[in-house]
Parts: sequence; structure tokens; C-alpha cells
Amino acid sequence: MVVRVATVAFEGIEAKPVDVQVQISSGNVFFGVVGLGDKAVAESRERVRAALTASGLALPARRIVVNLAPADMPKEGSHYDLPIALGVMAAIGAIPADALAGFTVLGELALDGAIAAVAGALPAAVAANARGHGLICPAASGSEAAWASSDIEILAPASLIQLVNHFSGAQVLSRPRPAMRAPASGVPDLRDIKGQEGARRALEIAAAGGHNLLMNGPPGAGKSMLAQRLPSILPPLSPRELLEVSMVHSVAGALAGGELTDRRPFRAPHHSASMAALVGGGVSARPGEVSLAHHGVLFLDELPEFHPQALDGLRQPIETGEVAIARANHRVVYPARFQLVAAMNPCRCGHATEPGYACKRQPNARCMAQYAARLSGPLLDRFDLAIEVGAVTAADLIAPAPSEESAAVAERVAAARARQRKRYDALGLPGVSTNAAAPASAVEEVARPAGDGLRLLREAAERMRLSARGYHRTLKLARTLADLDGAEAVARVHLAEALSYRPREDGAAAAA
Repeated sequence: MVVRVATVAFEGIEAKPVDVQVQISSGNVFFGVVGLGDKAVAESRERVRAALTASGLALPARRIVVNLAPADMPKEGSHYDLPIALGVMAAIGAIPADALAGFTVLGELALDGAIAAVAGALPAAVAANARGHGLICPAASGSEAAWASSDIEILAPASLIQLVNHFSGAQVLSRPRPAMRAPASGVPDLRDIKGQEGARRALEIAAAGGHNLLMNGPPGAGKSMLAQRLPSILPPLSPRELLEVSMVHSVAGALAGGELTDRRPFRAPHHSASMAALVGGGVSARPGEVSLAHHGVLFLDELPEFHPQALDGLRQPIETGEVAIARANHRVVYPARFQLVAAMNPCRCGHATEPGYACKRQPNARCMAQYAARLSGPLLDRFDLAIEVGAVTAADLIAPAPSEESAAVAERVAAARARQRKRYDALGLPGVSTNAAAPASAVEEVARPAGDGLRLLREAAERMRLSARGYHRTLKLARTLADLDGAEAVARVHLAEALSYRPREDGAAAAA
């Protein structure tokens, strides 16, 4: 007799069905797990054996074979412990075999029989609901799984004993409730920024349209402070975005206590991060920072100090909104629709743009050009806004704090984004919520200027040698400026301001 228990294997944020087949037969004493499992799956035999012993059960002195089907699909992780243990328990009659019918099971076992939290409970619950199954998961993951649907049956035991008692009727497990993370107190506010009116304006534009922003300025000018306050003016996640973001974080094991939040992600990796850390990868193809920043902000401070290969690895995700990680035996796709914000100094010294400063190694212009040459032209072309952030003077610091808080700016940003969602929904693009994410064909339709604006754009494209990408990004930025003004059409003034934010590659060219 073969006992079957349903579980899942994760490919990106998708949970693929896996059938755990347990057979106990006569023969030499043996306990083996087959089905292309990794080291954690192979070690599950000892965890299952110890957990059953701690729960008052002993494995029979017979031949036990566990097959994870389909056998040619790679299986990774410790969440196969619980389905294997339940399959063995059903095979020896410790629980009714039909009790597991209609459930998808996942969970890691401790040696004392406790069920530990695992990554991926939310995608597993979504997949189980789509199959018409209930879900058995650890108690620590129950509040996360409860977000999948209000109709799905969820059992979230803390130990094997609790689950056995539930099936025998000695105990009833209540359905876990969805948990929401409390809003953080003391969120950085734009009122903390003194001076830098031009940078504040650029930050508002970037937030309104989801545009990529590059800030260049001397140390201590406030570039990092500005970036850290960007989340305070971004609108909360929509329900669809919340589900997508939470599924990525669930697979990565980054949902603390199974609590979800509607705050947009803000990721700020150190400049020593590798390509696998930024883009995703490794032995088990885990999501990288670009995926953890999905529908949020990826902030790269000291941009030229990042590994050039890692930075160029961002180019494709910026364009496509997803990361495809290919391995010899499988291919994983993670969503990565993020807003890139970066900060850099003008040179290695950091003070080349200050009046009267002379670099001791070489002329200022050459020092700046060599430092800027660390960034490739194609990467710079993907920034919609590139601004100079000047040093803050003592007069700026002594002056009173600005009266406008983040809440006031957030209202204008929310109004601009509402116009964009309405516009793209009318065009049959419900998945597009910002101008930055709009396809080129839609941008040419909604942002094409007329008259003197078109002449300005044509002249600027020739003089600034705009690429096709730069041309469309300028139109997207101009459309955002018009949305902030509440204008139906893109005017010449919007195009002129959008062109003023285009990144310059003169320094990199001079260094070469």
C-alpha cells in the first residue's frame, strides 16, 4: 500500500505540486528518500525519525521508501519534513489515511516533534487554494498563509502531537488569522531636509512616475537622506501589489512573524554586494535585492563602488521588470519591477565640484571623468533623472525646517499616480500603474507633444544624441510632469524640464 501526501516545490514564486509517496514493505530495515532532493531533503530522514520518537511513535523495522514525484523535478528545502512524517504516520496507522486527503502539507520538524516555520507558506497556500486543497503548515506560518483566501481551510499546529489530537478529535485547531505589521513609528520625513529644493522637486517627480533617479554631489550633501525619505511620499501598495511583494518575501523567508505590510519595500545593499546578491542566484537560485525591492525602491549608495559586472546585471531587470535565473537543470523567474535610486560622489576625492578645490593627483575634470567612467553608458541611459546635489551651507542648516511635510507631497504623488492608473486602465493595460512602466507604444500615444513641443524634442534629440530608450524615457518623464500639474497634454514646458534631467555622459567619454 502506498500513502500519498500533497506538498509543493518552489520555482521562483510559483509553487509546483509534488506528490509524497510513502511505501512500507517487508525486507531489510531501510529508510530512504528518493526524487532528486537536495541535502536538506536527504537529512529529513533523521529529523522525521527523531520527531516521531519524541511524539511516542517508533518507525517499524521494515523497508520504508519515500518518493517525491515528479522524480525529475529538483526538490530543495526542509519543508518536506512534515509531509514525509505524516505519510509515514498514515502508513503505520497512527492517523487515518484519508485525513490527509484534500490537504497540501509543508513544515520543518524539530527533533522534539515541534513544527518549525518554513519559507514560502503564502505561495503554497495560494497554490493549494487553486487546487481546491486546504493547507497544513507550521503555527508560525499560519497568519501568513491565511492571506491566500478566506475560504481555504488551514491547520497550523505547533507540534505533531497537536495535529494527531486534531485528527483524533481530542483537540480542535482554530484557523489562524491574517496578521498585518503595525506602521513603523518615526518614519523619516522630508521636513528633515534643509535646502536642496531642486533635489526635493526631483524626488517628488521620481515618486510620481516611478522613475529612476541618480544623485551626484559631494559627501554630506544629503543624498542618502533624500533617498531614505522617498518611501514616505510613495503611495501604499495596492492589494495586487501587496500579494506579489509578499509572495517574493515569503519565498525568501523575509516575512517576520508572517506579518504583511502595505509599505513599499526599500532595499539598500552595501556596495560590496555580488551579482548573485543583487540580481539573485546562488546554489538554490534565491531572489536577489532587485526582487526583494519589487514594487518598491532599490537604493544604491556610492554607485561607482559597486562591481561593474553586478551593476550591468541590473540593466535587463530594469527594462523587463523580471529576473530569469538559468541553471543547468532548471530556470527560475522572479518579478523585479523596482525603482532604482542611486547616489554618487563627483570623484574619488568627493570635492572636485567645490569652488577653489584642486585635486592633488590630477586636474579636477580628469579626476571626475575617470570616476564617472566606472559606470557604463547603457546603465546611465536607464536613469530618467540625473541631478546635481550641491553642498549644504551653514545658512541652510541654521534656517528653520521647511514647512511642507512628506504627507503634503504624498498627496500630490498619489493624485498623479491615480491619473496614470486611470489612463492605462482605459488603454487596456491594467498591469501598468506608472508612466515609467508603460510600454513605448502607449507612451507615444499619451505623451506625444504637438507644435513647438515637438520641435523642441526633435532638436534636443539631435543635439543631445538621445538613444531610442532616452527618447521614450524623456517622454515618460514629461508625461509625469504634466500629471503633477494636472494637465491633459504634454506641453513644451514639461518637455524642457524633462530634458534638463537627462544624464550626461560627457565625463565618461572624456575619460575614455
